Amino acid sequence: MGEESRDKRDCSTRLGVLSSHLLPPPSMASEKEAALAAVPSDSPTIFDKIINKEIPSNVVYEDDKVLAFRDISPQAPTHILIIPKVKDGLTGLSKAEERHCEILGYLLYTAKLVAKQEGLEDGFRIVINDGPKGCQSVYHLHIHLIGGRQMNWPPG
Repeated sequence: MGEESRDKRDCSTRLGVLSSHLLPPPSMASEKEAALAAVPSDSPTIFDKIINKEIPSNVVYEDDKVLAFRDISPQAPTHILIIPKVKDGLTGLSKAEERHCEILGYLLYTAKLVAKQEGLEDGFRIVINDGPKGCQSVYHLHIHLIGGRQMNWPPG
């Protein structure tokens, strides 16, 4: 291989590595766009359709209060959404009222159960996006359970 083509290849590789660290992954950019385009409301969401089995999902846990299913755009080897089956005005964490304390605690307890079920003994992350600047794209409170790889700090 000639010196010039090796230099071009090396430069191309370095640029690729640099840009992969500077630019958000495509799914991240589209999630941000979706969050900025979403209109906060108490209207039915895609999660209501999943709860009602109108839209299929890969359910990993379900009881009378919550539903947990795999995210269709996973950000880690394990990425599960945990949602309350009854929204009760809880479109986001910032809308929580004292009456929601029981379900909020139950969502976190369920996250612990699902993490154990998924073999995440070495650790996991819980994320709750709230509002447009928090990158919330679905206005039905939901917890992201993320694991199966080393998390970084600070997050996003």
